[in-house]
Amino acid sequence: MDYNEKMFELGNKGSAIRELFEYGKKRKAEIGENNVFDFSIGNPSVEPPKEVSDSLINLLKDKNPNEIHGYTSALGDNDARNSIRDFLNKKYKANIDSNLIYLTCGAAASLTISLNAILNLGDEVIVFTPYFPEYKVFIEKACGKVIEIPVDMSDFQINFDLLEKAINNKTKAIIVNSPNNPTGALFTKETIIKLSSLLRDKEIEFNHTIFLISDEPYRELIYEDIEYPFITNFYDDSIICYSFSKSLSLPGDRIGYIALSSNCKNNANVFKAICGAGRALGFVCAPSLFQHLIPYCVDKTSDISIYKKNRDILYNMLKKIGYEIVYPDGAFYMFVKALEDSSINFSKRALDYELLLVPSDSFGMPGFVRISYCVKTDLIERSKDAFTKLFTSYNK
Repeated sequence: MDYNEKMFELGNKGSAIRELFEYGKKRKAEIGENNVFDFSIGNPSVEPPKEVSDSLINLLKDKNPNEIHGYTSALGDNDARNSIRDFLNKKYKANIDSNLIYLTCGAAASLTISLNAILNLGDEVIVFTPYFPEYKVFIEKACGKVIEIPVDMSDFQINFDLLEKAINNKTKAIIVNSPNNPTGALFTKETIIKLSSLLRDKEIEFNHTIFLISDEPYRELIYEDIEYPFITNFYDDSIICYSFSKSLSLPGDRIGYIALSSNCKNNANVFKAICGAGRALGFVCAPSLFQHLIPYCVDKTSDISIYKKNRDILYNMLKKIGYEIVYPDGAFYMFVKALEDSSINFSKRALDYELLLVPSDSFGMPGFVRISYCVKTDLIERSKDAFTKLFTSYNK
């Protein structure tokens, strides 16, 4: 065969989210953008902070073009890495070392590099369902095996009885994503403390490192006064995977980082493996211009009050209609119970009312749809009749 069959399968099928997004673009061209209620993709609708555009203009005006457009060090610009270190240590009272930070093309690259750095053939990675579908793609490409553990449906925290039974001698890593895509649920400090304690016991039991990988693109998108439990403060063998895509509304500019815990066992060699994985995957020197932007905007966030407003309007609207919903503490997704057993069929019926809702099967938990509410507020308000008609179609 003249191509890789597995890669063909991935390219031929594609992501359910992306396929729906592309359908939406086509449908908007056919009947008009205002007639399609596109809740498919997590594409921020809030503008980046003013500091982003101001800093980019100043960089382009004042800096040497060869510097801002040229190569940085393979692992990233020193000033950018130092600014990330200073921010994390100040905000979370962490102990991050800039020599253990690797700049990446967003969180996807951070995860891919990290998994390739630590996994060997047959190693297992535990994910909590529902989870971002690309985790499975990233893990399997790194020669790992995905182990799915359902969350506790009563509160969407970790089901520790199931987790403890799943951890074995082949377990190499656990991925946590909080606030979560697709539910918006946030793991509490108590959950992270309990998880860290369990993993320390299991490391002793199996006599090998078990990494805790924290995927954090929504870390700044928390709407209540809830403490964010920064992973490296609770568990030594941890890896932070971050993206500025959501916090600064820069999803198309692909800038993020890996931060390895300073207390990770054998951290110098683990970080060399991260650098080696970046090299092998071709992920060296993240976009230079946006690396140079980081020191000016590392502590900035887009106006998330708009997302909170959207969440409240959509949640109250859907609850009033009669839908069952997981209340989201953060991110900009709402996990809504489908009105039939098949979330795929429910999502297809929603298209009859021009509602683009992502079925939850690809997230590892059938029976729900994900609604991305990082849209213009008026789109949510205008969608009320469509959601009502969809609900009524099941309750005639």
